[in-house]
Amino acid sequence: MSEIRIEKLHFSYGMHSEVLKGLDFTIDERSTAIVGQNGAGKTTFVKLLKGLLRPSSGRILLDGKDIALSTAAGLAARIGMVFQNPNDQIFKNTVLDEVMFGPLQIGMSWEEAHKRSMDALSMTGLQDLEEKNPYDMGLSARKLIAVASVLAMHTDIVIFDEPTIAQDYVGKERIKRIIRELRREGRTVITIIHDMDFVAEVFERVIVFADGKMLLDDSAARVFADRKALEAACLEQPNVTRLCRELGYEGVFLDVEELVEKIRPLMGKNTDESK
Repeated sequence: MSEIRIEKLHFSYGMHSEVLKGLDFTIDERSTAIVGQNGAGKTTFVKLLKGLLRPSSGRILLDGKDIALSTAAGLAARIGMVFQNPNDQIFKNTVLDEVMFGPLQIGMSWEEAHKRSMDALSMTGLQDLEEKNPYDMGLSARKLIAVASVLAMHTDIVIFDEPTIAQDYVGKERIKRIIRELRREGRTVITIIHDMDFVAEVFERVIVFADGKMLLDDSAARVFADRKALEAACLEQPNVTRLCRELGYEGVFLDVEELVEKIRPLMGKNTDESK
């Protein structure tokens, strides 16, 4: 399990545009969602984490080593990132060539890259489509191709930028399974995302960014219970959480299964009383 330590991290795009303002926390083994409104600094942060940008001041330590001393190419074997827009990531003429590109670039043999790529295509539901041109496929499928291309690299750390974009229910469920499988394998999983329902159902830890600062860092249940902090970050509770609040249930419910478990005994009681 990799440890990522962020120390007094600042970043500015210009003299008068400070985007990150002294972030200081550690990313541990928990699957972590970083949430916040546009402009909160989420995308800038993960670009710094991937080595695509350099801090104005402060450090990001990966297992004790400052990543600023490495190139983005040098970090590629440790940190994989699925971009928000797959069109920014895909450039090969076949799905298999696209998925194999990353593994080959980080030094895998052709045989290993092919095996890992086929496994990744199976995980994403794209098996038997390896010879198709990605640009003959829809946005949802291209997003999954981008996911597969990162999975095939078998990096210690996987970052998902808005993983649910263009996904229907089936696609979201598949991505949930992928994230949970990565966690079972002991890999670090991070996402930046606006889909609070997905966060509540999948992620163990939630970090709230607002105006370049960390406003809140806790378990999903505790973060989504803090309505005041969420309002300060211009975020809403997940739909199930808001529904249960409106219905007058005590506690914080993160998904439909939790709600069903809550009301099932009450439904049985009401049925017995009606007899």
